[in-house]
Amino acid sequence: MTWKTAVANIPYGGAKGGIGCDPRSLSFSELERLTRVFTQKIHDLIGVHIDVPAPDMGTNSQTMAWILDEYSKFHGYSPAIVTGKPVDLGGSLGRDAATGRGVMYATEALLAEYGKSISGQRFVIQGFGNVGSWAAELIHEKGGKIVAVSDISGAIKNGNGLDIPALMKHTKTNGVVKGFEAADSIDPTTLLLEDCDVLIPAALGGVLNRENAGEVKAKFIIEAANHPTDPEADEILYKKGVVVLPDIYANAGGVTVSYFEWVQNIQGFMWDEKKVNTELKNYMTSAFQHLKEMCKTHDCDLRMGAFTLGVNRVARATLLRGWEA
Repeated sequence: MTWKTAVANIPYGGAKGGIGCDPRSLSFSELERLTRVFTQKIHDLIGVHIDVPAPDMGTNSQTMAWILDEYSKFHGYSPAIVTGKPVDLGGSLGRDAATGRGVMYATEALLAEYGKSISGQRFVIQGFGNVGSWAAELIHEKGGKIVAVSDISGAIKNGNGLDIPALMKHTKTNGVVKGFEAADSIDPTTLLLEDCDVLIPAALGGVLNRENAGEVKAKFIIEAANHPTDPEADEILYKKGVVVLPDIYANAGGVTVSYFEWVQNIQGFMWDEKKVNTELKNYMTSAFQHLKEMCKTHDCDLRMGAFTLGVNRVARATLLRGWEA
């Protein structure tokens, strides 16, 4: 997260933490009690200018609302203590779609570098949760053809392009992609190997590895998930000429709009959704240009360029503060 926020050029550090559980196996009241007790244990460790929790896997805006309320019992009403809140409690418009929208902007920026656009490209998306579904919807709106998707229930394919609005309606009703009539079921283990122009892993880490990387047919991979490509797969894909857009840039839309939410809460002045989306595009586009400049300077691939950009920014800030050894 430290490198991701540095690449995005937002004034955060980075950390990950949470509770080891399966939220799907817990009742609503159990989730609330668990979240509140967790907040009671960490309330002295977090703060508006210290550590600001944001949603990730297994959490949603309701989770963040409980953290806000429990923290406020100890420290007074503090909307900037968490991001990803419901809009009614100071959350930002556009936050729910932010990571998926950022993936779309990142994809646009990368394809433009190769003289292409989203329109007419064939996409495969692994994962149809918040990130994958929003990315699919926004890419579809831009004229991209989503030919296959998957989630925990299985994988589906339509070579002519999935009807994404109909699929969204289906998943809203049924919770999963399985059973969508306007598509064929396929083996989810082969989804990453489907013929397409752009592959978007938007589920778990480590899904591209030395066992399957050699069979990937996509020309571009956009890492919407965290660390979906292991180092051995990275080397194989590089030798194949597959362009991989790394996660620390590609999925930075979520933390960027979390930053916007934090800014709005501190200012006490909320933005409309158009401003949120415009600023997100500006940040994602600017970050890509800086990433490409780093790649040209050091003659390296996008992943090395992204890490070099992030590490250099943190190192520069460290030196300016007088922390050098």
